Amino acid sequence: MARLTWRPARLVKVRDETASARTLVFDVPGWSGHLPGQHVDVRLTADDGYTARRSYSLAGADGVELTVQRVDDGEVSPYLTEVMRPGDELEVRGPVGGWFVWRPANPAPVLLVAGGAGIVPLMAMVRARRAAGSGAPFRLVYSVRSPEQLYYADELAAPDPGVDVSVVYTRTAPDGEARPAGRLTAADLGPSGEADCYVCGPTGFVEAAAGLLLELGHDPARVRTERFGPTGE
Repeated sequence: MARLTWRPARLVKVRDETASARTLVFDVPGWSGHLPGQHVDVRLTADDGYTARRSYSLAGADGVELTVQRVDDGEVSPYLTEVMRPGDELEVRGPVGGWFVWRPANPAPVLLVAGGAGIVPLMAMVRARRAAGSGAPFRLVYSVRSPEQLYYADELAAPDPGVDVSVVYTRTAPDGEARPAGRLTAADLGPSGEADCYVCGPTGFVEAAAGLLLELGHDPARVRTERFGPTGE
């Protein structure tokens, strides 16, 4: 396996997802592609030589696209979400990871369970399915506190044949929502089936969601999890 090296990445486009989250699209010369579910390391270097590194999941099916949630006392996310502008550069290294990935050639049904910012690598899987013309049936269950914190809202609301999307609001549900606000339950995940399951979000959410999947009878060998700490960085 070739050693991963740092590459210059120039920001070409930004898109606000929520009041505190932003999608950044980079041009990375020599980028050879990635599998949905992989991530990259990001490195920022100050004028005095000080460097800060973080890891972020890739959000797109192709190219380097990151969705970053601002952490108010963080070193990197405030710069990425508030300061960086198209034309600015940083360095990336990747793609990284080979276990928490979905391969478009796999025809098996897929159940995606996202908590908050954990939607990012799972959205990459949804987009890769669409780009590949895959016929694998997808179901996405997205747990989020309130409508204001929903990433990719317009894209998720658009019809996507073969992809069933359910949003679970845990604190504040929109007017007219049939399901009252509350934590994710087994009923939200539906009956057990022969599906490859991917769960991503904060540690507590991932542990709870994975436990529900096992209670429903999902094969533990087909439940893959990825979690992040309290800061998301």
